[in-house]
Amino acid sequence: MTDTLRIGELAERTGVEAATLRYYEGRGLLTAPPRTPAGYRRYPESAVERVRFIRRARSLGFSLEAIRDLISLRRDADGARRVRDLAEAKLAEIRAQIRDLRAMERDLRSLTEQCDGRGSGRECVILGALEGER
Repeated sequence: MTDTLRIGELAERTGVEAATLRYYEGRGLLTAPPRTPAGYRRYPESAVERVRFIRRARSLGFSLEAIRDLISLRRDADGARRVRDLAEAKLAEIRAQIRDLRAMERDLRSLTEQCDGRGSGRECVILGALEGER
């Protein structure tokens, strides 16, 4: 069985914890591998590519459910269009999050500029704003 990997080997090669690999397997993102008579998982070499795909998709903000869809679309005749649709939806979501973060930054910057850091907590502009006084 030299062309297969133990879970620790797969974890090391992909930078993913063994517990995460078992989680991915349980969620159907990683095919359950055959087991040795002693019950040890033996992953095919192709699992390395699959786990790296999952990690990269996660780093782009895709949910595990969306990643499952992306994986299934590899075999879909109309897959490329549907993948693009998923990617565009994710991009729109990220842009909305960026807008929200910029608004939060503006508000917090304004509050910190108004605060000189002196006085009691009752006089604090930031705390007052959080309490709805402003």
